[in-house]
Amino acid sequence: MSDPHIPQKSPYAVDVEAGKSYWWCACGQSKTQPFCDGSHKGGDFSPVEYKADKSGTAYFCGCKHSAKAPLCDGTHKSL
Repeated sequence: MSDPHIPQKSPYAVDVEAGKSYWWCACGQSKTQPFCDGSHKGGDFSPVEYKADKSGTAYFCGCKHSAKAPLCDGTHKSL
């Protein structure tokens, strides 16, 4: 498996709505970061579903290397 593209070395702060699903881009190629636009097709990556358990701000991983994907765990600080 290849490494994902790193669109940014910081999280994306997104207002999410409880009960709604969001599809996080795992490949890093999407033009609609941090969400999937289908750019992964034919590659090694698939989008990851995030279902918000409460409304508020969620911090989605921007470096695509988080161990807690799709959310940021601070890994970008060591890249």
